[in-house]
Amino acid sequence: MKIYTRVGDQGMTKQISGKMVSKTDAQIVTLGDIDEFQSYLGVVVASLSERPELVDEISEVQRKLYMLEADISVERHQEMTLADTTALEERVDFFMDSTPELTEFILPGGSEAGARLQYARTVARRAERSAVALNLEQPLEPAILKYLNRLSDYLFAMARYVNYLDGYQEVPSNKEKAERKAEREARRQAKRDAE
Repeated sequence: MKIYTRVGDQGMTKQISGKMVSKTDAQIVTLGDIDEFQSYLGVVVASLSERPELVDEISEVQRKLYMLEADISVERHQEMTLADTTALEERVDFFMDSTPELTEFILPGGSEAGARLQYARTVARRAERSAVALNLEQPLEPAILKYLNRLSDYLFAMARYVNYLDGYQEVPSNKEKAERKAEREARRQAKRDAE
C-alpha cells in the first residue's frame, strides 16, 4: 500500500468529508497540532520504561486523542465526554497530593522523563490554542476543549510526580529563592551528617 497520494503537493488536502481545503485551514492546523502532540507522547512513553503504569496512562491519552480528532473532523461524531476530563482531574489530584506542596513557579526540567513531560505540556497547550481558534469557525463540543485544557495540567502534575520519584529537586524560577533553598538544604544535610 502506498502512503503518498500527491494530493497535497500544491498545499491542499482533503478533509474526511471529501472537501479540498488549504493545509492552513483551521481544522487541518488543529488536527496537525493534535497529531504532533500525540506523536510526542510516544517519545514520552519511550522515556517512561521504568514506570509501566504511567506508560499505560499516556497510551490511553493517545487513544483518546484519536477519538478527539474524529470528533473534530467527522460531522455528528461525538465520543469524548466530560467524564474523560474528570478522569484527568482525578489523576492530577493524585499526582499533586503525592508530591511536595508547590509554593512557587518552577523551571521545567528534571529527569529525562520529567523534562519530556514538561515539554509535552507545552505541545498540548499549542494544540489547545489551535482548537480554540477552530472553535470560532467550527463550534466544537465543550468536552473537546475541556479535555485539551486539562491535559496540560495533567502533564505538569505527572512531570512533578515523576521527578519526585526520580529524586529530582525542583528548581524555583526565581534565582535568589533557588539559592536560598539550596543553602537551607545544605545546612540541613550538614546537620544530618553531624548527627
